[in-house]
Amino acid sequence: MENNTFVTSAYIATSPETAFNYLSRLETLDEWTINCRMLEKIDDDTWIGTCAGYQSNLYYHLKKIENPLFLGIEWYCGFAPDDYFHWYPVLLFPPNYLEPESSEKGVYFHWISFIDPIRRTPMIMQGIKTVHLCESRSLKAILERQEGLTEAAKGHYLIDSDTIYVDAPIELAVEYLQDLRNIGNWSHLLRSSGEISRQSGEFLDEYNQRVKITFRTHSLNNYYLIEQDYFYPDYQFIQRCPILLIPCSCAFNDPSAPGFILHRIAFWKADEAPRHGKLQIEDYGSENMNIKRLLEAKAGNLETFARGMSYIPPVAFDSQEKK
Repeated sequence: MENNTFVTSAYIATSPETAFNYLSRLETLDEWTINCRMLEKIDDDTWIGTCAGYQSNLYYHLKKIENPLFLGIEWYCGFAPDDYFHWYPVLLFPPNYLEPESSEKGVYFHWISFIDPIRRTPMIMQGIKTVHLCESRSLKAILERQEGLTEAAKGHYLIDSDTIYVDAPIELAVEYLQDLRNIGNWSHLLRSSGEISRQSGEFLDEYNQRVKITFRTHSLNNYYLIEQDYFYPDYQFIQRCPILLIPCSCAFNDPSAPGFILHRIAFWKADEAPRHGKLQIEDYGSENMNIKRLLEAKAGNLETFARGMSYIPPVAFDSQEKK
């Protein structure tokens, strides 16, 4: 997994709109975070506040993600306005996004944390899992308590993800990955079985099950979403895998940072072993490594694959080379 990225997910028994409206107000951080307290309002979307990870105050800034697919927000944190070195996208998936025929109520909360490897402290990365898991639990409890619940609700699905750094231009990646005709190059479990266009086609999986695949590309705030839908007509089963392509210049607020972060999201039934489609997160992870290898080769960066799955700032890498 990518070392500069941490992900937290949870099912919350409230509506996506309720969760969105609550999270869209920065002052609610006072209620559910360990020590983020908003002290001074700068404008409608910016506050100065305390922070659990630093012995210093930070500027907090918020942007909204509003599109027909799902709601979401983005938090930005830094020591000065418009100089934010922590970026936290939060996606709020309604159950019928995971499964179109779902009658489940509630929302699936997916919190991605990008931590600038140059300006972060050791305590930030050592503590982020503990803090963010606890804070997600607190957020879930507050929103569910407001719905009258007296104990934690359990969702029908679990969310998992696989993240990797790719040292290639994001424009090259979008053009390559949104074209379904390229899937045979990076997905070893699928074989074509009929006509394939840029956005749809028919395949056989590793058990010769028929699968119809559809790709759709969307532009979000400075990054891209590619939806991948895998539909098994013989079982009326669909497996949806949204992919985020996020330039490192955006994720780490560094205009000189090359490449992008590839983040793939998977949804699994909570109480059922998967029978069709991808069966484990490693199936996505192996495809991600293949995508990284192919795109870096296309970009002429043949040496970066050996450095691993994570973004390494040029300064840090030069220091390692000199040792």
